[in-house]
Amino acid sequence: MSRQVNEIPEVEPESQRPARPRLARSTAIFSLATGLSRVLGLVRESVSAYYFGAGGKINAFTVAFQIPNLVRALVADAALSGAFVPVFSELLEKGERKRAWRVASTLLWLMLLALGGITALFMLLSPFVLRLFGSPGGDLALAVGLSRVLFPVVVLLGLSGIVVGILNSYDHFAIPALTPVFWNAAIILGLVLGVPSQDTTNGKLYIYAGAILVATVLQFLLPVPWLKGLDGRLQLVLDWRDPAVRRVFTLMIPVTLGLGLINVNAVIDTVFASRLIDPRLAPTAIDKAFRLYMLPQGMFSVAVATVLFPALSRLAARADHDGFRDTVGLGIRQIGFLLIPAGVVSAVLAAPIVRLVYERGAFTEHQTTVVAGALAAFSLGLVFNGWMLILTRAFFSLQANWIPTAIALGNLALNAALDAAFYPLGVWGIPLATSLVNVAGVAALAFFLRKRLGRLGLDAIARATGRVVVASAAVAAVAYPIWYGLDRAVGRSLGGQIVSLSGALGVAGTVYLVSCRALGVKELAVLLQLRGPGRFGRVAGDRRR
Repeated sequence: MSRQVNEIPEVEPESQRPARPRLARSTAIFSLATGLSRVLGLVRESVSAYYFGAGGKINAFTVAFQIPNLVRALVADAALSGAFVPVFSELLEKGERKRAWRVASTLLWLMLLALGGITALFMLLSPFVLRLFGSPGGDLALAVGLSRVLFPVVVLLGLSGIVVGILNSYDHFAIPALTPVFWNAAIILGLVLGVPSQDTTNGKLYIYAGAILVATVLQFLLPVPWLKGLDGRLQLVLDWRDPAVRRVFTLMIPVTLGLGLINVNAVIDTVFASRLIDPRLAPTAIDKAFRLYMLPQGMFSVAVATVLFPALSRLAARADHDGFRDTVGLGIRQIGFLLIPAGVVSAVLAAPIVRLVYERGAFTEHQTTVVAGALAAFSLGLVFNGWMLILTRAFFSLQANWIPTAIALGNLALNAALDAAFYPLGVWGIPLATSLVNVAGVAALAFFLRKRLGRLGLDAIARATGRVVVASAAVAAVAYPIWYGLDRAVGRSLGGQIVSLSGALGVAGTVYLVSCRALGVKELAVLLQLRGPGRFGRVAGDRRR
């Protein structure tokens, strides 16, 4: 095993350090790539809905994916990157590049060993674990079998977390953002080619699970060649005595809890949906609504938070508190500018959105009504979910990870209590509970971050948010009437639905931008600055309270 040795720091030239204008361009590139992935993801979900609908045995598949998805969130993917990126970025910032790559290599092999063991253990214990959900889809044995096929994705995503974390630390975002495009494409291909070849629903669902596994292998392998263009390489090494390795795992405990508990909430939601509402509809209906809810989330807030996270980590490492506050405030304002109108549109046009994406084949009109209700309830908390993401990343950058973890634990208890209170409302009561939990989480995170930083630019954030809310009210006023008029005029063929919904979205977007311009919303300048670097520096440099 390799051991740590002293080395001469390799100082990074100032010219190679990312300038703020690059953050806006990186955000735009990431948003476009992620948006393409999300749109293709909707195609994937549409194909799945065509073959399986939202009722029946597809609910066994939905529940089977819950536990591997939970473990992924706890010990892989975003949780691992959330602990790894600050440490890796700090080593790069100090010029310790060889050590940084040795730490990355060690973590890669340790995660392979640990997640491989967890995967084997779960495949053995899955019959006992899945009994917590009752009889999802009316077939517990099917859920167990599907979970055993799906669980190895945890190992692959754990390794991917290291690779993506390295690329993001070097401000390379486009390739990691594009890999889900190929992931979705591979699954769609597997469904279209494989499902018609099977005579039973069980066989078709196993094809679906196998396609996800193969697609995840591709997702891990595709970014790997881009590591070769950097100033280090991954190697076979287990330098577990390096303090930086131990620090990653120390940081990972609260990061794991902080991010993973969000997925624990999803599991709790699924238990309520499967055991107390409708095991043959509710789990998949909520999941289908969640997929639509995550489209603007992935295009905008995930893009902003991912692009700003390495920059926040570097600013924290330099103890640049003013720059750190400015960057956090910028992220909050950008997310509000993008997600408040998106939430309004998702709520007002929930039914036509669900109908266009899902309602064909096995997906019925009744299922559309149920999923649309869930989507509208999710939409109430859309911007708060985005704000939670950037605020949590701020704490991770400061390596103050236990604060968001404690808040996540409180949210876990609140989510369970609200699920218990709202599940009698039906399927949409569970997403409503999620939205209220998001509001509470943002309030707590903002309070403690302001307490730590002294100020957070809340006055500027409040002014910007107020203007955005007014502009979004104009969106609400025009979106549904425009859709309703077009819907009556062109009908509900596939082409007609595309025309009516895209027309309503186009008019709503135009009204929003015009309203923002009239109200003097400064975040609109972020769009204009893509034509040149000059404006972004001034927006990012606004340090007013």
